[in-house]
Amino acid sequence: MFLNLAVITGLVSCCLSATYDKPDDVPNIDWDFIIVGGGTAGSVLANRLSENSQFNVLVLEAGPTNRKVTDSIVPGLEGELANTLYDWNYTTIPQRGLNNRSLTLRRGHILGGSSSINGMIYTRGSSSDYNRFAEYSGDPGWGWDNIQQYLRKHEKFEDPVDNHNTTGQYDPAIHSTTGRVPVTLPGFSFPQVDRLAIQASEQLGGDFQYNEDMNSGTPLGLGWVQYTIGHDGTRSSAATAYLDDKARARKNLHIVTNSRVTRVLPDPNTKALTIRTVEVRVSETSNPVKFTASKEVILSGGTIGTPFILMHSGIANADKLRESGIKPLLDNRSVGRNLSDHFFFEVSFNVVPNSLDLGHWGNLSGDPALRAEALQIWNKNRTGPYVEPVPYAHLAWTRLANNITEKFGDPSSGPNSAHLEFRMGAVSPTAYDVIAVVVSPVSRKSTSNYPWITIMMLGAPGGTLAIGSNNPFDEPMIDPGFYTSDFDLVAAREALRSAFTFASAPVFQNVITGVAVPFTNATTDSEIDNILRNITGTGLHPIGTASMSPQGANWGVVDPDLTVKNVTGLRIVDASVMPFVPCAHPQVATYVIAERAADLIRSAWKRT
Repeated sequence: MFLNLAVITGLVSCCLSATYDKPDDVPNIDWDFIIVGGGTAGSVLANRLSENSQFNVLVLEAGPTNRKVTDSIVPGLEGELANTLYDWNYTTIPQRGLNNRSLTLRRGHILGGSSSINGMIYTRGSSSDYNRFAEYSGDPGWGWDNIQQYLRKHEKFEDPVDNHNTTGQYDPAIHSTTGRVPVTLPGFSFPQVDRLAIQASEQLGGDFQYNEDMNSGTPLGLGWVQYTIGHDGTRSSAATAYLDDKARARKNLHIVTNSRVTRVLPDPNTKALTIRTVEVRVSETSNPVKFTASKEVILSGGTIGTPFILMHSGIANADKLRESGIKPLLDNRSVGRNLSDHFFFEVSFNVVPNSLDLGHWGNLSGDPALRAEALQIWNKNRTGPYVEPVPYAHLAWTRLANNITEKFGDPSSGPNSAHLEFRMGAVSPTAYDVIAVVVSPVSRKSTSNYPWITIMMLGAPGGTLAIGSNNPFDEPMIDPGFYTSDFDLVAAREALRSAFTFASAPVFQNVITGVAVPFTNATTDSEIDNILRNITGTGLHPIGTASMSPQGANWGVVDPDLTVKNVTGLRIVDASVMPFVPCAHPQVATYVIAERAADLIRSAWKRT
């Protein structure tokens, strides 16, 4: 469902002169930087590097432009972009820990990348997440104190669209109002559900104690969710925020969509491995087009796309490359390793009839007429339930008990960092139906409403990405490795028990009557484990496949400045460089990485 909404004509106005939809149209220019991927990180780099009028910047994006995709900017239509040409439509290999199920892995195939199709949740993670990046890489510049400047550069906190009183819902002192990406609090919610969540927090305390602002660096507790949505009720993506009309009007910035980089190519005239050329194809049968940068090629293809390009270029495990019919350029056995992702499942609860007053919009997910009405209201004045992707207003971040982490190890970055994320709501989260089996089929019924809790887990790293052929148009083999460590299932069981604890708060005594299927009659660990294996999905937060490591280390893919180890002219800037998945939805960390990378790049070339 892609809509021609007259009210947003200005937002979807046609491309400016420096934007092309095929590589053959690109003028013959001496490019300083070629950015492979116009996603979350690539859009930031395109803007920041082209601020210097002396730099000619070329962006090569595999997907189409965002300018004509109206569904992308309507928060309530977030789920409409799945399984379309705006989604890479990746599928994992069968997961042995999930009873051999394969999972759909939604990633943005559009200018703005996954920031143009994601769930828009704005979470920074813990201070210790970034301090761990710094300690692991040996570069204090990745630490919490230093990245504050980049949080300020990218964030533009605004009032919610409904202009409600936000006192006590966030801490203005830790937010920026001068950056590029609009961020705000929920502009629509269900008041009774909000009150229940806050009262449960007050009654339970402990793991669910109230946290005024989970983006302070200490996210633990229950608080109000923040979104990459502006005061105007529209999605804030990297494309809308960094590739606006002003940026696109720069004569030194050129953006090419529908142009897939299949390989990066070595310079045959240098003794040391130097890469500043890319090969682009618009289809499997098209002739390749080559572009060369005088300074750097920057891979911003994301956690899946970047290692995929490296492998097809001959940079990965040499033995594996030969098996796929690819001549190795550089034997780096860390490429495609360390894939980490959050995994999630949902639990629903049966309720006393008529105990939840969700008003007119209570059956939004099950009633096409209500959805049409919500879209009409959004189209008219940017209000109503479609100013949010899913109408829930609270998250909770909690830790597992010490006896679990002492026995199985602690994958988190420190005591102020969470193992679990809980999202609370009272309508079916249909936006996520595309990526996993929803816990309770009854939550989809159009005649009743069920409170539900989505549980996101910080899993132990250990996934991989691989290729099976030398054809760059074949699908990558993605293996997140869910439930393959002893920690994962134990942690998932404890998360389920925590959800039951939250639902047992006194405030729910006359609301919740018990857990809904499929957990209704599950009593033993083995019964619970089997259910979890059947319903767990991906949190859509993959990172780590081109991880940074200390300068000179013989492991990792990039140095702390994000240049590729043992290669001249090639840098990686995207979520793949994170060595650990943060206790957050990783889009904020990706923005931070890109903002700092822009400074590192400008500084490097200022000295030459």
